[in-house]
Amino acid sequence: MTDANPSAGETHLIVGIGDVGTALGRLLVAAGHRVVGLRRDAARIPAPIEALAGDVADPAGIPPLPGDVDVVHYLVAAGGRDPELYRRAYVTGVANTLAALSAAGASPRRFVFVSSTAVYGQADGGFVDESSPTEPADHRGEALLEGERLVAESSASSCSVRFAGIYGPGRFRLIESLVEGRATCRADPPEWTNRIHRDDCAGLLAHVADLEEAPPVLVGVDDEPAPRCEVLDWLAAEIGAASPGRRTDATVGRANKRCDNTLLHGIDYELIHPTYREGFVGVIEDWRHNGTR
Repeated sequence: MTDANPSAGETHLIVGIGDVGTALGRLLVAAGHRVVGLRRDAARIPAPIEALAGDVADPAGIPPLPGDVDVVHYLVAAGGRDPELYRRAYVTGVANTLAALSAAGASPRRFVFVSSTAVYGQADGGFVDESSPTEPADHRGEALLEGERLVAESSASSCSVRFAGIYGPGRFRLIESLVEGRATCRADPPEWTNRIHRDDCAGLLAHVADLEEAPPVLVGVDDEPAPRCEVLDWLAAEIGAASPGRRTDATVGRANKRCDNTLLHGIDYELIHPTYREGFVGVIEDWRHNGTR
């Protein structure tokens, strides 16, 4: 599972090409691949990525797909928390994409599905990895798991990458919550958080596509699960804001877990931003130049 087999000149289809997908597409183009991106607003897909307009939630809204697709990257976002939006994005959309590929006569060698650590319902602060039980706490994880199953049952070699909180350029939510005095956290017991930088999302997806043998599921997080208070205190010091307020409630958050990325290192992916400290340096700089304060 550690042997990479880069094949320049392949055709990659990125379904749901937004921020992460665009970063991925640029990496793939730089590596010598043909990249086709699909989203509802095709005008937002930058060259030299080939643009297709379509909505995978509507089978009639999917344009003809290339018949020579070698790798599919499915990065569709739900666009909201409503259960129906999740099913449209991660169940209906996946089924429609697989049907459209079949209709095009495409036989991709790999299908990479972007999932989430929401498939884990554990909330006791313990560690989870690819072998941990998946017992989602709500409809989000349930829809993602169903999408993972559909991809696993397809004819392509598949990998479902379970990302945790994605951060990066233009994502200023935590910083703005500190600046506006809205940020709070609970120190005892700690609220464990997990994350991965946008650039590592793109890099990991490109790496998985090139593996000769990919794992069926992969936890995509950085090297350091961290208590929410620790992250916010560090950010506050870096930007000169007040530390977040401390809560004393005993409620355990549904996302209170620590994600183990041992397998990520086992497939020889080298993180660009191993912890939030390295990753947030660029985000803070971006916020200072482009954010609102």
